[in-house]
Amino acid sequence: MNRKQRFVIGVDVGTGSVRAGVFDLKGKSYGIGVKPIKMWRPKPDFVEQSSDDIWRACGAAVKSALKQAGAKRDDVAGLSFDATCSLVCLDARDKPLTVSPTGKHEQNVVVWMDHRAIDQAARINAAGHKVLRYVGGGVSPEMEPPKLLWLKENLTRTWSKAARYLDLADFMTYRATGVDVRSLCTTVCKWTYQGHLGGKVTRKKVSGGTRGRSVGRWEDTFWAQIGLDDLVTDGHRRIGDRIRPMGEPVGEGLTPEAARSLGLAAKTPVGVGIIDAHAGGLGMIGAKIDGQAFRVDSAQRRVALIGGTSSCHMAVSPKPQFIRGVWGPYYSAMVPGLWLTEGGQSATGALVDYCIESSRHAAALGTQARRSGKTVYELLNDRLKAMAGPRGKVRPAAESARLRMAELTSRFHVLGDHHGNRSPRANPLARGMVSGLTLNDTIDALALEYLATLQAVAYGTRHIIEAMNGKGFDIEHVLACGGGTKNPVFVQQHADVTGCEILLPAEPEAVLLGAAVLAAVAAGAYPDCIAAMSAMNRIGRSVKPAGGAVRSYHNRKFEVYKRMYGDQQRYDVMMACIESVGGCCR
Repeated sequence: MNRKQRFVIGVDVGTGSVRAGVFDLKGKSYGIGVKPIKMWRPKPDFVEQSSDDIWRACGAAVKSALKQAGAKRDDVAGLSFDATCSLVCLDARDKPLTVSPTGKHEQNVVVWMDHRAIDQAARINAAGHKVLRYVGGGVSPEMEPPKLLWLKENLTRTWSKAARYLDLADFMTYRATGVDVRSLCTTVCKWTYQGHLGGKVTRKKVSGGTRGRSVGRWEDTFWAQIGLDDLVTDGHRRIGDRIRPMGEPVGEGLTPEAARSLGLAAKTPVGVGIIDAHAGGLGMIGAKIDGQAFRVDSAQRRVALIGGTSSCHMAVSPKPQFIRGVWGPYYSAMVPGLWLTEGGQSATGALVDYCIESSRHAAALGTQARRSGKTVYELLNDRLKAMAGPRGKVRPAAESARLRMAELTSRFHVLGDHHGNRSPRANPLARGMVSGLTLNDTIDALALEYLATLQAVAYGTRHIIEAMNGKGFDIEHVLACGGGTKNPVFVQQHADVTGCEILLPAEPEAVLLGAAVLAAVAAGAYPDCIAAMSAMNRIGRSVKPAGGAVRSYHNRKFEVYKRMYGDQQRYDVMMACIESVGGCCR
């Protein structure tokens, strides 16, 4: 890179939009562009998108970010992509190939949250192949092998014509460079690729770029066991025959056609991409905490919480930690050379929005929010503060305010498994529950349910952290990003429930920053990811947990949260309506 190239670009393909961010090499944001993307739901549990629509949105977002930053194409040293772990299907001409019961080729992406493959996931797990040990004991229907098996069993014409199945981040890199190289992150985390076998990844950038051999290897016996051996007989061409570390430069960079689409210069370096939540980890976890730089030997004390429609909890360690119901351990899937442990909740932001939008007060709240210049969440937070106003015996001010608000839900409880439980129960058949309903149908009643839902999300995070701490971690700090972190009640409940200090990054768009970290490595600005993270990650502010009566209250309510799941499992057994998954005592 030359002196004029002072910016890098991170592109984040989320569930509802494509975002692009222009950053300098110290991690400061100069411009952000956003473009919505289409989504189809042809049947219950089916969620689909279009790779062509996503690519068009990417171009619009990048051009918008450049304009806001006042940057020209020659100012950009590199870019990289992150994306949801959605499955893209292309034919031999690289044209979209349908994954939809509608038969429409435009709908060629099975979105991460699509749960059509629950049965296939259960059958894969029942077969018990040894690779499942590296995905927390079993695959999720949100991973790619169950989705691929569903396609083979249900869309035979698509299966016979498909030339490439790609994770969405890898599709973006392929569309940008014309080189089909897959990410060690996507393949290890969502395809059961064994990154720790057949060669190690050092924390230094591997020389030779994508011309080198694949790091790690596919376990062919797994694909044969689940009935997808035809994916390995061609040398893994359809699922990836070149697997490389994140941030490594791909081919010759942007093709002329892709450069025109994005408003950038041809041959701009493009780094091997990453899953969106994992990009959020790279955008935060390397920051200094209390003046202490990120170190491999103390990495187990931090977890990155990346919130959005769902939430992911990313922790790294020098040795593999096997935790049933928590995904991983994944070798070099986020920070090269370290093992990643990944917890998650299938619905968090989506759950809070569902709570609000399913109320008959949703429209009136939206109107009030527009008139007042506040968000719906701010209006509900105001109601909670009023409902928790001083009454009776007055405790010390700070503890009193937190406790009074928390105690509003002493008889109202939510189990937030509306879209199944990803971790640590690993039960896609789990369902949400609410206890404490009355005939009260007011805004205050909605505010109460909203608070209990925020707490349920926080209890889910605590459950994941406790599972991690029981197997080698010692988590003290939660580095959090995402839409929920803009909500002070959400953040405070997470601090009080988990007992951890919540650290918010100076750059709130940490996912975009994580992709920009990889762009900086691809551009040669830093020798490796750890060096880039150390230079580009910073903490903005912290929220400490309450102790005393607040802690005691949440300890009791957490026991209710866990018991609700056990009760639900008993109901299912009593009704004999489904096979119990995971057991009542987990």
